[in-house]
Amino acid sequence: MADWFVNLHPILQALLATLFTWGVTALGASLVFFFKTINRKVLDAMLGFAAGVMIAASFWSLLAPAIEMAEANGGPPSWVPAVVGFLLGGVFLRGIDCVLPHLHLDKPIEEAEGIPTTWRRSVLLVLAITLHNIPEGLAVGVAFGAVAYNLPSATLASAIALAIGIGIQNFPEGTSVAVPLRREGLSRRKCFWYGQLSGAVEPVAGIIGAAAVLLMRPLLPYALSFAAGAMIFVVVEELIPESQAEKNTDIATLGAMLGFAVMMMLDVALG
Repeated sequence: MADWFVNLHPILQALLATLFTWGVTALGASLVFFFKTINRKVLDAMLGFAAGVMIAASFWSLLAPAIEMAEANGGPPSWVPAVVGFLLGGVFLRGIDCVLPHLHLDKPIEEAEGIPTTWRRSVLLVLAITLHNIPEGLAVGVAFGAVAYNLPSATLASAIALAIGIGIQNFPEGTSVAVPLRREGLSRRKCFWYGQLSGAVEPVAGIIGAAAVLLMRPLLPYALSFAAGAMIFVVVEELIPESQAEKNTDIATLGAMLGFAVMMMLDVALG
């Protein structure tokens, strides 16, 4: 591992890590320069893969360390921070889901969620993926912030593994924004711009997550569990239903299992 990165402040580490995940989102969006459409089976497999990565990351990189930290800190039973943080993360995402105007993939404009608006369909599609990236950025930021406390369950290697896993699953998310926008009639450049823009929230969320745990160490187990709950909300509310919508259930399920295995391998091997 490069010494220059190890010696950086955790907030800078979180910023660089989330810039990487944003960059992979942009890389996924760049496929629009080569394809106007994408086979639905491939897209469903990619969405399933992203779901599998997020489920594995929620446990291996977030919930398990949160429980270990709570056990080491004493105080309330170790399951309390995990349960409370996890549920608060879901409630937080549900609140944003109710307020932020957005439209899920392949849904008619009449089924847009959030506050009613006259925004264009393309903007609503981008906001739907942007909603995914908030908990992902928070998760990476919290993981790097936790490293500052030199806890056995929060290592730099595990934080990097989480960032790599999130980055890998951001590739299909960038594609799932940019390519459908091309079918809407937008130019390739605009499709790419909107696709990569959906990941721009991750560095912001990453900095917030890292700063929060650095300022308030007692919140660390809750913060890790919060990020896990927010990610699981996204998986269950959107990624899995979308990957199964076109009846490609076996392909999407195998994609999810592969994603879970890849993230588990990264966390165990590197963390």
